[in-house]
Amino acid sequence: MNDRIDKIKSFLTQSPDDCFLNHALALEYIKLGNEALARTHFEINLKNDPAYVATYYHLGKLLERIKEQDLAIKIYEEGMAQAKAVKDMHSYSELQGAYEELVY
Repeated sequence: MNDRIDKIKSFLTQSPDDCFLNHALALEYIKLGNEALARTHFEINLKNDPAYVATYYHLGKLLERIKEQDLAIKIYEEGMAQAKAVKDMHSYSELQGAYEELVY
């Protein structure tokens, strides 16, 4: 595969629920064009920690690329709610922009 993926995977064997590591691995899979594995790791984050706001934007964009717009809209909406709850207005703004671009 590649060295970064191998390193992240080795860290994940010790901390499989680590959102930062799952997110990083998902982004590496996106670079390789492996949307399915990327999606899996983003979804692990949503399950393990719905307040890990970074996941929503990248998962939403992935869903847009694979033509699942309705689900992308739902993910953006959930992400905006989570960002608001943790008072992360920067992420809220990014999610809102992606949402509005898709909806309007």
